[in-house]
Amino acid sequence: MAQWAAFVNRFVQQLGSESLLAIARKPPCSNSNSAEFMTIRVGLVGTGYAAGARAKAFRADPRSQLLSVAGHHFESAATFAESHDLKVVEGWQQLVADDSLDLVVVATVSSLHGEVVEAALTAGKHVVVEYPLSLDLAQAERLVKLAAERNLLLHVEHIELLGGLHRAVQAHLPKVGTLSYVSYRTLNPQHPAPMKWTYRSDLFGFPFCGALSRVHRLTNLFGPVEAVTCCTQTTDSQADPTYFESILSSARLQFQSGVVAELTYGKGENLWVYRREIEVQGSSGALVFNRDEGKLTTAEGTAPIAVTPRRGLFVKDTEGVLDYLSEGKPLYVSAAESVYALSVGDALRRASANGKTVTLG
Repeated sequence: MAQWAAFVNRFVQQLGSESLLAIARKPPCSNSNSAEFMTIRVGLVGTGYAAGARAKAFRADPRSQLLSVAGHHFESAATFAESHDLKVVEGWQQLVADDSLDLVVVATVSSLHGEVVEAALTAGKHVVVEYPLSLDLAQAERLVKLAAERNLLLHVEHIELLGGLHRAVQAHLPKVGTLSYVSYRTLNPQHPAPMKWTYRSDLFGFPFCGALSRVHRLTNLFGPVEAVTCCTQTTDSQADPTYFESILSSARLQFQSGVVAELTYGKGENLWVYRREIEVQGSSGALVFNRDEGKLTTAEGTAPIAVTPRRGLFVKDTEGVLDYLSEGKPLYVSAAESVYALSVGDALRRASANGKTVTLG
């Protein structure tokens, strides 16, 4: 982990944003004339599952006041606003320009993330955004610099790091010795495939960018990547070719440490068996996690590993954001780490497009 932290520091320096990793000692939303913290006023862009979880978390915390919402469609925003007792705003452009807000939370379609985040930072707002920060790597790198230059929080949510599965893998890695091989598969059959934005490539992005948590989990555990290959199969919807009915991406990642990882992501009608599996092989043993059940196998035998269920992760993430803004407590992940994972995801996109190995710098 110390080597990974050093690599992230170097990556930040390459972005020219060394101040990004400096945690503010003066809480960003504190009142300089009082020992009391100001209420953090929040606006929300998005009306889906993540937005709903955020709304509940902010409304439950006395340090924040959720005021308004804008959505991809006004009708859905109006319904969301009514159910959460919020002001509905005609569009996200008006919401980010609202001078009464301290913090903008971006939980809308992935293709809009970069544009909304840039506008919010330019307007002087702290920003929380669900991954990915942007589907455009160059834009994501610019946004990291912009936040640092303006001394604003830019937090990219990666709740996969807070879950019981990730923590169980992390805690047991030392028990398997020198690492050599990793397999990570998430397959989600859908019959029929839903006509949702997550099944549109223009809105969701390339699988390992839109579903960036898969890549980020591996870079967090195993460090920087040396080279990647990738193959992607997409089947368009017969009802509306704007959507796809199935997608499958299979990738190979060569880490600088020597670890080789096979990463597979798929969803839709061409899949029939659900998978959420992680396997790690090392010189002294192996870890296997299937959904929320884990096992450690060594020369002494096989032992079960307890995995905490995935509950309350958006609440934990939101509490961390408010801890930072009100007290200056460090967050569990930096925007730079997310952007590095996005650089790997973008390399996988290029490898999938040209059928060649892509080397990372």
